[in-house]
Parts: sequence; C-alpha cells; structure tokens
Amino acid sequence: MKPKIILKPWGREIWFAHTDKYAGKILEVKKGARLSLQYHEKKHETQYLIKGKVLLTIGRNEKRLQKRILKPGEAIEIEPGKIHRLEGIAIKSEIFEVSTPELDDVVKLADDYNRKGKGNNFALDRKLAYNCRLKP
Repeated sequence: MKPKIILKPWGREIWFAHTDKYAGKILEVKKGARLSLQYHEKKHETQYLIKGKVLLTIGRNEKRLQKRILKPGEAIEIEPGKIHRLEGIAIKSEIFEVSTPELDDVVKLADDYNRKGKGNNFALDRKLAYNCRLKP
C-alpha cells in the first residue's frame, strides 16, 4: 500500500494503513495551528507523540475541558464521545495514531478554519491548506 497524503490547514495526515479492522496515520501539526475541537461517535484511537510538543485539550463535557502539554514519548487514548483537540507548540509536531477504521467519523464542535459538521471534506481541506501556506 502506498501511503496517502491528506493536506490539512493545520499540517497534514499520512495514512499508511486503512483496513476493515484498523487504521494508522501520522499527523504533522504546524506550530500555532490547531485541529478542530471534535469527538468521534465510533472511532477509538490512541495517539503517541513522536516529535515536537502539543497542547492537548480533552474531556467529556465541552464546558469542563482539561488542557495539558504532551511531550515526545507520551501517549493518549481517545474513546468514542471524548472531546479533544491538539495544538502545535513546536515548529512541527508528529503524532503516530492508530485507531479503529472509521476515518470519516469526526464531529467538529469548533474550528479555526470554519469547517463544520460531521465527516471530512478533503477538497475544502486542500484549499484551506494552500491558502494557509500563502499567508505571511
């Protein structure tokens, strides 16, 4: 399988595995960029910070979210329904993610790029990624 590169306004995803039983990705997050504040209805994932530093926002209730800094070598488990967000603190952070195979199972609660609702919109993500690179 050839890895699939998914451009995002916050960086990119490298999908290196996607079967009917599991999925594997590497998330590359730029400094100062944030993923959506989101949760998954079915997807269960574990993330391991390989490189960099990220601010993790996580919790079960949107009004009682906790924040903590993750450093290389730390891992987090994100069960379905758990609200979460990553923000790049280092120049570039790399996160290894393994999960159940529902890669389109995302519900966005808040987003710096005005993406909304359920699921992925790859065309919009590519456009936003290109526009973010053009900004000074």
